[in-house]
This record gives sequence, C-alpha cells and structure tokens, in this order.
Amino acid sequence: ERSDDEWRAILSPEQFHIIRQKGTERPGTGEYNKFDREGVYNCAACETPLYYSKTKFDSGCGWPAFFEAIPGAVKRQEDNSLGRKRIEITCAACGGHLGHVFKGEGYNYTPEDERHCVNSKEISGAGTNFKNRINI
Repeated sequence: ERSDDEWRAILSPEQFHIIRQKGTERPGTGEYNKFDREGVYNCAACETPLYYSKTKFDSGCGWPAFFEAIPGAVKRQEDNSLGRKRIEITCAACGGHLGHVFKGEGYNYTPEDERHCVNSKEISGAGTNFKNRINI
C-alpha cells in the first residue's frame, strides 16, 4: 500500500484529489464522458482493468457511465457523506475512488438496471495503445 506522498508523486494534483481524497470532477468536464473507442478502461492510479468499453453508455449525467464492471475489479461500500445514502465504488486493487453506483433509474437500453457514475480522472481510456488492453 502506497503512502499519500507516494501517490502525490504518481498522480496529478487533480487526480490525487479525486482518487485519494474522494473528490468529484464537475459534470461534463471529463475527457472520457463522450469517449467511445473500443477496449478497456483502466484505473488511472494502478492500471488495473476496470470496465470494458462495451459496458459504457450515454446516461446524460455528465460523467462516464457503465452498466457493469469487470468481475472483481470494483468494490462497493456504503457512503453516507453529503447527508444522503449512496454506494461508493473504488478500484479493488488500489482503493482509488471511482465514483458512485446508482440502481433503479430505468435505463431500458442497458442489460443491468444500474449506472456506475465514474470520474474521468480515475480511468485511462480504451484503445490498443493502453498497457493493460484485454481482448474482448
């Protein structure tokens, strides 16, 4: 497990705030919100594969949205911050904050009725030029 100083040396200040301090980027500002290349989205902190591009969809929420993670890649825990009950999602390998998962929103065009709302700063984009590309 890395210390905060080690993470600060690896991550940009904005990434450190989002990934290690559970921050949130402003809606519509993330580079992967409208990104649609095929491949795998990895954790920006530790490069663990998190999501297949085929599970990404346009939810209109302003953040990248996925209907499911790669099995075992994402952990869930209750988050009662900001005075509301939510489910936080983190990278199972390094504990980096991804965002939150929401259920029962009625997305009829996804096979799962849940939305993983993910910060762009916590993922690296899909495509053949990324280190942990997985053939799907």
